[in-house]
Amino acid sequence: MNDLDKPARPMTRADVVRFMAALALARPEPRTELHYETPFQLLVAVVLSAQTTDAAVNKVTPALFATAPDATTMAALGAERIGALIRTIGLWQAKARHVAALSADLVAQHHGHVPGSRDALEALPGVGRKTANVVLNVVFDQPTMAVDTHIFRIGNRTGLAPGKTPRAVEENLLKRLPTSMLHDGHHWLILHGRYICKARTPDCAHCPAFEPCHYPGKHTRLKAATNGHQR
Repeated sequence: MNDLDKPARPMTRADVVRFMAALALARPEPRTELHYETPFQLLVAVVLSAQTTDAAVNKVTPALFATAPDATTMAALGAERIGALIRTIGLWQAKARHVAALSADLVAQHHGHVPGSRDALEALPGVGRKTANVVLNVVFDQPTMAVDTHIFRIGNRTGLAPGKTPRAVEENLLKRLPTSMLHDGHHWLILHGRYICKARTPDCAHCPAFEPCHYPGKHTRLKAATNGHQR
């Protein structure tokens, strides 16, 4: 096992705070990169983003939301016509069915409004814990952690919140991060994983949280980047 593959030792409380503070300084006003205008549109966009990039979702939602901007019109549109508008994203057929069904449920059970409780959200078709966490965080300002592939990777690679499952990483983040950092922490970590702490090629040379990070391979990555720059 080389340095790049070794598991990171868990951060101390002080390092957790330093790590998150560095991300906060780099992105003082973090926001989701999904495009939406209403809570309903955010919910739909997050459902569509499963195993698909935000950029890909943002290419299909303008036409989708122009045709069906709310739950009532989306339910009336139906899965087949929804599918025709989102065919370029992964798993589009299943997602079209979910969006049609959740829209119908919102109309029937919540007067077309997005509910603000986890249980109600997770009862909707196609809405799991991660999607519910995103909606609760962004729309209802709750200090939730939606552990996607980026946050799961960072939690383990850096020692911030190690865990064998997304739920374990989520629970460790909620325990280890200061309360004041929980709300924005969701987006700080996602954006950091998307642009800096990438899966195959973490950009340690440009990491704002290099010092408190416990990633065993960070010095190797930094040296490689420095040598490449000198060439």
